[in-house]
Amino acid sequence: MANKKYWLIKSEPDAYSIDDLKRDKKTCWDGVRNYQARNFMRDEMKVGDLVLYYHSNAKPPGVVGLARVSRTAYPDHTALDKKSKYYDPRATKDKPIWMMVDIEFVERFPQVISLDTLKQTKGLEKMRVVQRGQRLSVQPVEAAHFQVIRKMAK
Repeated sequence: MANKKYWLIKSEPDAYSIDDLKRDKKTCWDGVRNYQARNFMRDEMKVGDLVLYYHSNAKPPGVVGLARVSRTAYPDHTALDKKSKYYDPRATKDKPIWMMVDIEFVERFPQVISLDTLKQTKGLEKMRVVQRGQRLSVQPVEAAHFQVIRKMAK
């Protein structure tokens, strides 16, 4: 797959952890309510793309494993569910607004690669997640950055 892309997705471990994904084998990545993150999922994520799974709001926050995109973007059903915390009254079946992808478990890293470690690692200085103010829950990762993190995980 010549055009494979790499991604980082963030989840609070109390909401949905890498261990939850390992147990479930795959899941839909719903509830994203940022237009730029939605656009990445809708326009750029493809089946087979690899995903760094990042635990945010954790001690320490960091990359904990790998997932793979298993289904391209489709309408996020939670936007239409009035009981969901992700409900959006502007969304309709004809104009869904929000999208989601499916991801599948690949592996759990033996240890967390913490945000502090990422910030201190040569070659990752320009990685989005280490940049000040980069809070997107879905963000692209350069191939070179992905390879550095894969080596760190071994």
